[in-house]
Amino acid sequence: MPRYRRGFDVDEAHDWLSRRDRRLGTWMKRLGPIQAQPGWAKTFDPVDALTRAILFQQLSGKAASTIVGRVETAIGSPRLHADTLSRIDDAGLRVCGVSGNKALALRDLARREAAGEIPDLRRMSVMDHDAIIDALVPIRGIGRWTVEMMLMFRLGRPDILPVDDLGVRKGAQRVDKAERMPSPKELLARGEKWGPFRTYASLYLWRIADFTVDPKATTDRSQG
Repeated sequence: MPRYRRGFDVDEAHDWLSRRDRRLGTWMKRLGPIQAQPGWAKTFDPVDALTRAILFQQLSGKAASTIVGRVETAIGSPRLHADTLSRIDDAGLRVCGVSGNKALALRDLARREAAGEIPDLRRMSVMDHDAIIDALVPIRGIGRWTVEMMLMFRLGRPDILPVDDLGVRKGAQRVDKAERMPSPKELLARGEKWGPFRTYASLYLWRIADFTVDPKATTDRSQG
């Protein structure tokens, strides 16, 4: 059974993509190399990460962090898991600012954790990325994009292309000087050229989408 390492050789990815796609390579030269992501070297708890992903959905980072802090205080732990979240009822979650839909999602995640349906890091290390996606998207409130961000920024899988992400699609539009953004299906086909380093291509597409002559804050997609 193959074991998947966390992270990949960004120098190899840079060399491969710059030779493989001339248009993307021009942008890569303009923007400079992108280094390995810091999250690849950090251990993390998938259940805790998914819980925080649910709590952060559709909120600004500041508002979500405030709510997470309230929940941590209410349960008396920085560890967001079935056993700690069981210390607070749904009314208590509402007091913390957690919506009813998110409370339902948290309870579903806790139920699946208790049933052993959520793979830990050890199990994920021998699962390909499609298997991880299939295991996690049934969780209420967890979509494919959320799992793809975990695969890219936490697990460092090298060949992830989040075709539904507007930033990635916008970046691809700028690379190809197209009149409109590619559809997810079109981007999937366009991205075949970038394999097996579609994650690294995506990192550039986000930067390309955000690029402006006047520097400004860019979007943080690393999930902390």
